[in-house]
Order: sequence, then C-alpha cells, then structure tokens
Amino acid sequence: IAAKGAEAIVLRCDVRELDQVRQCVDSALAHYGNIDMLVNNAGYGGHRPFVEWPIEDIENLVRVNYFGSVYFTKLLLPQMIAMHNGCILFVASVAGKLSTPDESAYCAAKHAVVGLTGALGLEVEDDGVYVCTVNPGAFDTPFFKQEDHDRMPPVAKRGMGDPAKLVDHIFKSLAKGLHDTTYPRLPASGYAVNAVAPEFMRKQVKKVTIDAMRKSKS
Repeated sequence: IAAKGAEAIVLRCDVRELDQVRQCVDSALAHYGNIDMLVNNAGYGGHRPFVEWPIEDIENLVRVNYFGSVYFTKLLLPQMIAMHNGCILFVASVAGKLSTPDESAYCAAKHAVVGLTGALGLEVEDDGVYVCTVNPGAFDTPFFKQEDHDRMPPVAKRGMGDPAKLVDHIFKSLAKGLHDTTYPRLPASGYAVNAVAPEFMRKQVKKVTIDAMRKSKS
C-alpha cells in the first residue's frame, strides 16, 4: 500500500470484545478523521455434527462471525450517516443462504449476517451509505484446516476457488453498486431452487453431502 503512495496503519483488535473494537474505531477515526469504507471480514468456521459441536465454540463462532460485524458497524455507521457517504461490505457466505450439514453453527452465524445486511441496506441507503453483501463459496485458503478437509463432501473439495478471483469479483460488484452477490456464481442458482422447491433442494443437498461422504468412505 505504501509503495502505491498511500498510507496504511495496523490496529490490533479482538472483534469479539466490544471495548477493543471501540478502541480500534476511536484510533482509526483519530488518525484519519473519518472512515469511508468498512469491510466486515473476520470469521472462521468448522465441520462437525451439531451434537458434537461444543457449546463454547458455537458461542465463540457467533461472536466472531456475527457480533464482530455488529460492533464495527454500530460504531462506524453514525459518522458515515453524518457525512452522507460510506460503504459497508459484509463478507457472508453461501452457507448464509443455503444450509448444509456439518456446518450448523457457521450457517446460523452467516444467516444472521445476511439478515442484518438486507435490513440495514434498506435503512441507510437514503442516508448515503451503501451496503453490500458478498457470499463466497469454498476457497482454497487457511480458513479450512485439515480436519475440515477430511469432513468435506467431494463436491465442496472439487469446487474450491481461487481467492484472487474472489477479490476481483468483489471490486467489480462494488463498482456496479450491487447489494448482494455470490461467487462463484453457480451456487446462486440453488437460491432460486430452494425458494420454489425446498423439499427437492433438501434432497439434493443431502445427496451431494451426507450420502456422498458415506459412499466415499465405504
């Protein structure tokens, strides 16, 4: 960033802790005067049956994936409204649109993010604040640990994308003023199917996840 002639500062923050988020926001505002764009990207997931998911990790996952975004948005939104200018990008997930087995806690947190952004975008667009939600599929990054790969259905492993292409898609979506976008685009077709034929979609999801994993182990 500095090589391009701009300035960058790094502020450490645990997004689960409101006091730390407030300190981070205060420091950023003190340094720059105002914040034009917020990217809510902090998150992590997991692959395990709900019955085996420790309640402590479920709570922690929701705090990171959902409340981290809530805290930053809540603290930065007033100054964006006051400026009548701002952009807030939420990185949700296809899992926030379509529920899949072994991702119950993650799906719940990302569904919450999708619900928040849909309502928020309508509330603040007349105040000059643009809200966009991007819903990535599975990408080949350290987000997925080996234990996650071991539990992934074959279709998810085959469909893993290049993170650089996702970044390009995000910039193009922002330039077009899109409010909700999915990349890669193929999973988005499932949204329409799920809306008009939820029972059919449920069977298809089970077929490519639970049933496929059982076959691969047999």
